[in-house]
Amino acid sequence: MRSVETVEVGEDDGVARIDRWLRRRYPHLTQGQVEKMIRTGQVRVDGARVKASDRVNPGQSVRIPPIPEAAPRAPVSGLSRKDEDFIRSLVLHKDDDVIVLNKPHGIAVQGGAKTMRHIDGMLDGLKFENEKRPKLVHRLDRDTSGCLVLARHPRAAAFLGEAFRDRDTDKIYWAVVVGSPRPKIGELRSWMRKAPGAHDADREMMQRAVQWDEGAVHAVTQYVVMSEAAGRAAWVALRPVTGRTHQLRFHMAEMGHAIAGDPKYKCDRPTPNDLTGALLLHARALRLPHPSGGELKVVAPLPPHMKAIFDLLGFDERDAKDPFEPFEGNR
Repeated sequence: MRSVETVEVGEDDGVARIDRWLRRRYPHLTQGQVEKMIRTGQVRVDGARVKASDRVNPGQSVRIPPIPEAAPRAPVSGLSRKDEDFIRSLVLHKDDDVIVLNKPHGIAVQGGAKTMRHIDGMLDGLKFENEKRPKLVHRLDRDTSGCLVLARHPRAAAFLGEAFRDRDTDKIYWAVVVGSPRPKIGELRSWMRKAPGAHDADREMMQRAVQWDEGAVHAVTQYVVMSEAAGRAAWVALRPVTGRTHQLRFHMAEMGHAIAGDPKYKCDRPTPNDLTGALLLHARALRLPHPSGGELKVVAPLPPHMKAIFDLLGFDERDAKDPFEPFEGNR
């Protein structure tokens, strides 16, 4: 058990909610434990009581009550050279604050009961000159490829996490869907919720809901049909206005134009046999505020499985030099 201590908020911590600052500093504590310490006045900032949602700034002093030591963890074997080379080969952008990867299809972002190899488990390979590994600030589904953002230090993690939560980021996805959506430009809105009984992320499913259903969330997706292949399939650009689980996959299936290769979300329209392989959904581009100022814009090249389908269907990615342009009037 630690004794009472006073800790100064560092410059690298940035401005953060006190509960999130505590969770980052003491990751073995649960959110419930942190909230109880704050609620009972055991945590104080510059001598004053605070609420979990209050923010701390660099230079402020935080009183930390006695905290149990973290349980000893089993030693983690070092990252293999093969995995280090692999994770570094995915880097699209790297600076002092941010790393952006081009995540491949078929590899999970985080581990689970049956997932031993995943991006989070290889982040030690992206320390480079830093002592600490970078931190994930958002997720992509296992079968979705494309832009994945990492923060290189706590201040950047807090800044980027808030940018994603406040929808200050702009994300564009490319998909190949069955059939040709009409109208060719539109916005999809619906209420959705997690289907009961699926607690493992790999088995998670979203289902249609109404506003007053328990756990219901509102989802909004903008779409533009970029090109069509004789009515059998279409290249669609998607912009999620909200960031719900499986939102794009759910919305396209509900529209009657499911994303080709999706094993979970299907529609009545038959999928052409040559499009029944891997999920054809790619996080093509990302635009977000940079922790050190300005704006960061990253475009992820198409993965091989999607490039092959584009070639098969006669789609030319050069027809969309700027992935954001089709949506500029809707920002």
